[in-house]
Amino acid sequence: MSTPVVEVNNVTMRFNLAEEKTDTVKEYFVKLVKGQLHFNEFLALKNVSFTVNRGESVALIGKNGSGKSTMLKIIAGVMYPSEGQIKINGSIAPLIELGAGFDMDLTARENIYLNGAVMGMDRQFMNQHFDEIIEFAELQDFVDVPIKNYSSGMVSRLGFAIATVVRADILVVDEVLAVGDFKFQEKCKQKMQELLAGGTTLLFVSHSGSQVKELCSRAIWLEHGVVMADGDATEVYEQYEKKMEQNG
Repeated sequence: MSTPVVEVNNVTMRFNLAEEKTDTVKEYFVKLVKGQLHFNEFLALKNVSFTVNRGESVALIGKNGSGKSTMLKIIAGVMYPSEGQIKINGSIAPLIELGAGFDMDLTARENIYLNGAVMGMDRQFMNQHFDEIIEFAELQDFVDVPIKNYSSGMVSRLGFAIATVVRADILVVDEVLAVGDFKFQEKCKQKMQELLAGGTTLLFVSHSGSQVKELCSRAIWLEHGVVMADGDATEVYEQYEKKMEQNG
């Protein structure tokens, strides 16, 4: 039996939310030092456990605030759980906040090499894939323009193109297909399907039922940080949809 590429064991994530309103950072720290700040504990995830096998395509579904994005960020190593363990067996390409690692004063060309270095890719690899990245992002006329002058869609296209040029074992995607125009969304879906066909594992968050059913074979439904269902993507999404309709 093969080793799962993702193992989530009894993961709990809690956040402390300050009850008092503070108008400045200074006021916050003064109250904190004096012990005048009181906190409400918010549990984003509660003892969540699941495993994902190599080559699986798994959607995390649920309404806003259910813990989906928090779970993806923990898996991607952006956040650390309050309790429990995550085991990752393979490399990860996180498509969570496209363009978050860009230097806005640098050009597309400069950011491609900068991001490549951050991902552990050498200059030769990025040279080989430079034209592919620019062509996919449709930025041929803007290669040497500082990306602070780009639209949000252009930044997202560049971020997706860079992140997917490296064939990672696990692709972690959070609402990426909600950005850009329809044509670009279709290109993104086609690219993700190519990666899946090549054996990449997909963890996917989306509010689109059609995208979940098209890209994923399995879905995990989270509600208030708790797993409500885990199984066939179409069946689980229909359960979730029915519950949402009942709740209005």
